[in-house]
Amino acid sequence: MEDEKPTVYPYIPNSVPAVKKQMLKEVGAESVDNLFEDIPEKLRLKEKMNLPKPFVSECALRRHVEGILSKNKTCREYLNFLGAGCWQHYVPSVCDEINQRGEFLTAYAGEPYDDHGRFQALFEYASMMGELLDMDVVNVPTYDWFQAAATSIRMASRITGRREVLVSRTVSADKLSKIRDYCKPQIEAKLIDYDPETGQLDLDSLGAKVSSKTAAVYFENPSYLGFIEVNGDEISKVAHDHGAICIVGVDPISLGVLSPPIEYGADIVCGDLQPLGMHMQFGGGHAGFIATRDEEKYVMEYPSRLFGIAPTMVEGEYGFGDVAYERTSFALREEGKEFVGTAAALWGITAGVYLALMGPQGMLEIGKGIMQRSHYAMKEVSKIKGVRCPAFKSPHFKEFVVNFDGTGKAVREINKALLSHKIFGGKDLTKEFPELGNSALYCVTEVHTKADIDKLTEALKEVVG
Repeated sequence: MEDEKPTVYPYIPNSVPAVKKQMLKEVGAESVDNLFEDIPEKLRLKEKMNLPKPFVSECALRRHVEGILSKNKTCREYLNFLGAGCWQHYVPSVCDEINQRGEFLTAYAGEPYDDHGRFQALFEYASMMGELLDMDVVNVPTYDWFQAAATSIRMASRITGRREVLVSRTVSADKLSKIRDYCKPQIEAKLIDYDPETGQLDLDSLGAKVSSKTAAVYFENPSYLGFIEVNGDEISKVAHDHGAICIVGVDPISLGVLSPPIEYGADIVCGDLQPLGMHMQFGGGHAGFIATRDEEKYVMEYPSRLFGIAPTMVEGEYGFGDVAYERTSFALREEGKEFVGTAAALWGITAGVYLALMGPQGMLEIGKGIMQRSHYAMKEVSKIKGVRCPAFKSPHFKEFVVNFDGTGKAVREINKALLSHKIFGGKDLTKEFPELGNSALYCVTEVHTKADIDKLTEALKEVVG
């Protein structure tokens, strides 16, 4: 029986049989299977992949993909009150215009191939972030806040020579999991309790657990659960009294109205650039930042790239490039303190555009607007019978916990019912924080109008009534 004619997929490189044959000849292999000899037989897929017949025209392929995407429910058709690490903020069109320019647009995982102004753009981004944070040094962005937090902890461990870190129990379960994965087996993460009434970090728990083994104390402000941590000075003092480093995770869009962490004792600050000009897309985009003072003991422990400015041989002319490149794994390879490869450089440029556009006054105004909207939402939702909002007696920024214990309905039921009103409800916290009962985390930003919040309130009344 004649062999079945091979299928050629126009969008899968090198699927033309003649091209495959020539490539195998060039590398001295008899078949594609020879390339996978080192992979155990039991791990290899034996049957053919269940691929559909190829679309031979770009038009047909586009129509097919758009048909799949049309099944999505997006924040264009639905009101969205989900946050929990990826928030809906307004993205000025200039951010998309700049980050899609050919000289910046990513060629590989966020790191452009060409350097047409990239070093300067990232230096300007780092300078503006440094001004926002009141810190001297800011890295070229890493993947996300998860990695930025874990790397900050590893930096603290190397600086202090200690192998234990204390982490507030109000961080997200996903972030805690990633911190532990990234830090093991060298560093152990222990949790600090929080006050069940206020959500604030429990200073007695901190005092009982901090010791001469503690490399760092890590907490977030605003917290994952939305409240503002008011004991930053006391927390950093306890850490410093025991020779530990204070690390604070921060939402940068809050810094127009909240004091930067350095003012209450932070040594290392980290967070995510997502609120600064990045759309929500498939769980992203995300880019983690790390910031410190300009002290050698901190600078030399950054694993990521740092861009600086320096005079050239031409008087009055300056250039931009790597600072202390020799400390990175690009220079040290396997001897590097941490491996650094691809980064989220394109998002750093995007955040720089956003900060340049907003300026200090813009950041102040957006911070005030978010706080006003979120506090109006908390006030209106708290009027609903059986609902407790906010769950914590503390000041909040843009997120807050809503408790539904008094309604007799589960969060999953409420969120499902809200979909019929074309509303995405808050994140269900019942698995992450079972001690909070039947609670959800709601998010309100500058994109929400009074009418949007009123619509949510009326829908919740109907759903829980």
